[in-house]
Amino acid sequence: MSSEQIRPSISKEEFDYARDVIACLEDYYSKKVVGQKELRKSLIAAILADGHILIESVPGLAKTTAAKAISDAVDGIFSRIQCTPDLLPSDIIGTQIYHQETGKFETIFGPVFANFVLLDEVNRSSAKTQSAMLEAMQERQVTIGGVTYKMPQDIFIVIATQNPIEQEGTYPLSEAQTDRFMIKEKITYPSPEEETVILNMIEQKAFRRTAPVLTIEDVDKVQEVVSKVYADKAIKAYIAEIVNATRYPAKYISEELAGYIRIGASPRATIAFLEISKAVALMNGRTYVIPEDIKDMSHQILRHRIGLNYAAIADGVEVEKIIDAIVSSVKTP
Repeated sequence: MSSEQIRPSISKEEFDYARDVIACLEDYYSKKVVGQKELRKSLIAAILADGHILIESVPGLAKTTAAKAISDAVDGIFSRIQCTPDLLPSDIIGTQIYHQETGKFETIFGPVFANFVLLDEVNRSSAKTQSAMLEAMQERQVTIGGVTYKMPQDIFIVIATQNPIEQEGTYPLSEAQTDRFMIKEKITYPSPEEETVILNMIEQKAFRRTAPVLTIEDVDKVQEVVSKVYADKAIKAYIAEIVNATRYPAKYISEELAGYIRIGASPRATIAFLEISKAVALMNGRTYVIPEDIKDMSHQILRHRIGLNYAAIADGVEVEKIIDAIVSSVKTP
């Protein structure tokens, strides 16, 4: 890119302020979660981009701990919803209670009315309950008793976790539901060295909750800075081309890999690429987006938006392999 194309509208004061907030988030997370650097990046990027995040892994890999840690860093309203098969939509969004003595209904708001909502084991809730979150996640509002109520206007972020290996008593998320999540992160087992650190921290009681280091206003201001990060028209065209390649893969990748794709990414992927790449650029100390910011988050943005067919499952083809092929096939600006 030429210097003429890079025209950041971010002042030095705004840039320094944003970098300080990001450093606080990273430091707080690192004191509560051992390793999982990719998850740290995804969580912070999602918060900066004002998007929802889905975290997937087998049990016991600190999904909930990481989500709680990043939200504890901010002095906002936090709520945790433990999803179970008998969870009802009203348990999430709220309901109306009739008072016989007054003859009137009282609206009781559910735990979704918070700045950070942790949906733990979201795939254990029924499809009807999962759908109750759709309006809140997309429209930032819910309807109770025919009346629409707005969600928190400053910050509203859903962090959902799910276990991919459980089958009994689970309800896989629909494509419409997963598409509402800006990014999806997968986490793996820690190394022996990291597990040793975990044991030492447990002995030292290092995982106890500590005071927040940021306010909701801090996050709100940094989100405004992120929105000012510069993305050149060539970058936007690059994003659009990558997403388009998921819809017409035969034009970009081998016939074999293209044959595994059942459905491509929606326009939400294009929007997510732009918003997340701006957040990542700021996290990397820049006020403008470069192609590497887009490549860096391609798995997180596309892995839950590209639908694979049964042939891919039978052949053990992972979606990340197809994403890498698609991104490699698109010319970098």
